Amino acid sequence: MQPDVSFVIAAYNAETSVARAIESALDQRDVSVEVVVVDDRSGDRTVEIARAFPPELVKVIALDQNRGPGGARNAGLEAARGGWIAVLDSDDTVHPQRLRRMITKAEAQGAQIAVDNLELVRDGDGTREAMFETKLLEAHSELALADFIAANIMFESTFSFGYMKPIFERSFLDRHQLRYDETLRIGEDYIFLASAMAKGGRCVVEPGVGYAYHIREGSISRVLEPRHVEAMLRADVTFLEQHRLDPRAAAAQTRRTRSLRQAASFLKLVQHLKARAPIHAAATALRDPAALRHLGMPIAARLRRLAATLQPGRTSSEAG
Repeated sequence: MQPDVSFVIAAYNAETSVARAIESALDQRDVSVEVVVVDDRSGDRTVEIARAFPPELVKVIALDQNRGPGGARNAGLEAARGGWIAVLDSDDTVHPQRLRRMITKAEAQGAQIAVDNLELVRDGDGTREAMFETKLLEAHSELALADFIAANIMFESTFSFGYMKPIFERSFLDRHQLRYDETLRIGEDYIFLASAMAKGGRCVVEPGVGYAYHIREGSISRVLEPRHVEAMLRADVTFLEQHRLDPRAAAAQTRRTRSLRQAASFLKLVQHLKARAPIHAAATALRDPAALRHLGMPIAARLRRLAATLQPGRTSSEAG
């Protein structure tokens, strides 16, 4: 019998958190669930812990080589049997009623995608807070592609819809042959959702909190480098080649592309300054004077803000 939902969990060195993520997925109420854990060549006990769960509920795939978060999720998509696909990071958890609320809303409105509010959970002291104000999400009962792109523009946004963890109607993904870009190590979630929406997928918004984004004390985020942004620029070029955008979305995409170029120049400038290479720094500034504007804020603060906008990577658990 086909389950209502397949949770796809890409895991990399996630022995301290993967059981918690799996248990929260299995605790969903009023929907039938399967969990697909894809181990991305971990060097710890992630596979052993995942395989301790009943195999009829939790399917474990151990990759022969590290494919990164996009590749691991693609392997999970290929194995998933559910009518809906839900992506769950191995650090995080979901609330018990999350999938029932989201599926009910999507089906009532004939949508193929649904997103909801997130809560930030600080594992050190257990404090919790919603990422988005309820009023903000209520004003976006259906998320348009233009608004999604506009909320993922470097240096301009104070929040990013890119953090949201969508669920997708599996038949829609298969019909349009949608898969994650395996060349991206940062930003793969963004381009996947943008592509689904550009293919005509309607995305409804559930303003209630359903996904818990866990922040562990002392966790180290992936170092953001120019190559990451350059890979995102290439992915955006491919995105534009594959999809025709309406005027609002096209205008937002133009701003996003410009901001990504500025981000790449800014990161190169920072690298040259840290390496005490003033000639290279000056050359970078001459090529893109806009990068200099972002030095008005302390570099460390600007880098943190930029990394947050690009969606943070958590090297302790996210697929490598």
